[in-house]
Amino acid sequence: MVDLNSLVADLRAEGDEIDALVRDLPSAGWARPTPAEGWTVAHQIAHLAWTDERALLAATDPAGFQAEFAEYAARAGAGLDRVVDAEAAEAAARPDLLEWWRAGRERLANTLLSAPAGTKLPWYGPPMSAASMATARLMETWAHGQDVADGLGVRREPTARLRHVAHIGVRTRDFAYLVRDLPVPGEQFRIELMGPGNELWTWGPEDAAQRVTGPAVEFCLLVTQRVHRADTALVAVGDDAGGWLDIAQAFAGPPGKGREIGSRG
Repeated sequence: MVDLNSLVADLRAEGDEIDALVRDLPSAGWARPTPAEGWTVAHQIAHLAWTDERALLAATDPAGFQAEFAEYAARAGAGLDRVVDAEAAEAAARPDLLEWWRAGRERLANTLLSAPAGTKLPWYGPPMSAASMATARLMETWAHGQDVADGLGVRREPTARLRHVAHIGVRTRDFAYLVRDLPVPGEQFRIELMGPGNELWTWGPEDAAQRVTGPAVEFCLLVTQRVHRADTALVAVGDDAGGWLDIAQAFAGPPGKGREIGSRG
């Protein structure tokens, strides 16, 4: 059973960590480029604020979210990536960007905590429980926060919160195939990851033939497409497990471009 209070506390802590990276930035710092092509630090925070607002709408007005989603789909044609880029660019210019993000993430945290048990929230992928939405928001906050840190030349220390990111990376295995119109492997995988405190995190049956092992932080970077697989120490046993690492994505929406080999230095 997931402890929603603990999960939302971790979501808040993740947001606070990224907030600390940007709260004292001069204008030039906000304009620093990040590894995402065309996106500055301001774009990254703007995207987080915008998606937090979308999650809040999904939790408080599901019909309104669906109507907005239909509008975005009409604007985007084949995908949402152009809408996401346009919204990030528009929001990045807001003079109150940091305050907007802070207020929105706090409202979302409180709303998720008060969601009735069994509630399913609509999203750009499958509907989610409040706990799953909190996990997804933590994953995205961590991933875009990594872009911010990379853009600013800051090294972040991995925390136990990475387990949430790794968990959603494992849980979205089938989605990575479906979004690419590929057949989903019929057997379960065994995932064994070493956490930042040298604790072993595991998923799947111990006797599974298909296996993935390695550092948790590198798995999280891979499933959020912040690193190329060749730049990790992840090991796949079995063709299906290896094929999954080539396409894994923990986020909703169309397949991402991923990162080039050596892009993290």
